[in-house]
Amino acid sequence: MAGSCVGESDGLTFWVAEQKDYDDVMSISVQIYGGNDYLPHRYADWMTEPDRVVILGRRDGKLVALESGLIVDEGCTVVVEGLRVCPSERGRGVAGVIQRFTDQYIQQLYPSVRTKRQTKADDPSAGPTQTLSKFTELGRRAALSFIGEADSFEGFISHLRNKLHSTTGSEPGVSVPQMFLIEDEQHLKNILLDPELPSRVQLPGGAIIQDWQPLQPIKGNLVILARRNLTWLADNLERPAFLSFYTPPYPIPYKGGSLRFNIDMFGTDLVSAKRALAGHFEKVRERREVKGRVMVHVYLNKSLWEGVREFCEGYTGVRRCREYWEQLFLERGM
Repeated sequence: MAGSCVGESDGLTFWVAEQKDYDDVMSISVQIYGGNDYLPHRYADWMTEPDRVVILGRRDGKLVALESGLIVDEGCTVVVEGLRVCPSERGRGVAGVIQRFTDQYIQQLYPSVRTKRQTKADDPSAGPTQTLSKFTELGRRAALSFIGEADSFEGFISHLRNKLHSTTGSEPGVSVPQMFLIEDEQHLKNILLDPELPSRVQLPGGAIIQDWQPLQPIKGNLVILARRNLTWLADNLERPAFLSFYTPPYPIPYKGGSLRFNIDMFGTDLVSAKRALAGHFEKVRERREVKGRVMVHVYLNKSLWEGVREFCEGYTGVRRCREYWEQLFLERGM
């Protein structure tokens, strides 16, 4: 159905997105997420990703909105993301129109879908959370954001390692216990499918949230995670109580061009969180995956935020760029 109109409602026509629509999509995406927008980098992948639907809304032929959904949890759930409306149409109900159409269209294509999930940012300092209508909050994590030049990472890693020695009481020159790198696919599969994992590492809402995508730790979702080329670290290779990974850094529009480096952590042990953070920074340095300006976002249990914040402070080359904020995980029936 690509390239053809798939429906209309409330003065809008709806189309399945194609690669040729990229420039139009970017034109309505200026300053989305404060320059942290992932879509310029991922749009091409979205066009070919299995079980993904991307819908465009047009008024009189002009693109005014986009919404996307990825079918997960072995066909039972859609994770919606990417919603955007052009500035001239905001406040006119366009978001609700394209969301309703996309929900209906996805249910036609995937009748087994019964649940809709999404994540959103929340600033607790702004007052009580305005949970989206009909959605239930399943969980939330704290987010720690900082920024620096890639050339500063070498000094920042040394700074973190010195602090780790101080935290653990080890002498300078004595190796601090490292997190374990999980490289074997079958080994990772065994860890993720352990029915005790969600409670042991306190998965928010029972889901592994990878770069804002919530996925239940079930067999069908492991295929999706494998496509993401993640780097996994654990405190124990048999029954980890702390698990983390980073998504390969990718370009974002921030200040004319930066990299976004996302680290997702699951567990409540502060020392493990510090070791994991240092470990992930060492891996991106070893692989030379970063250059220029880098925006780092760490998503972690709320109880760890203050301790990890203190751990990162004190090095002038990397600074915190946002006050405390949170990531919400929401769900509703279709």
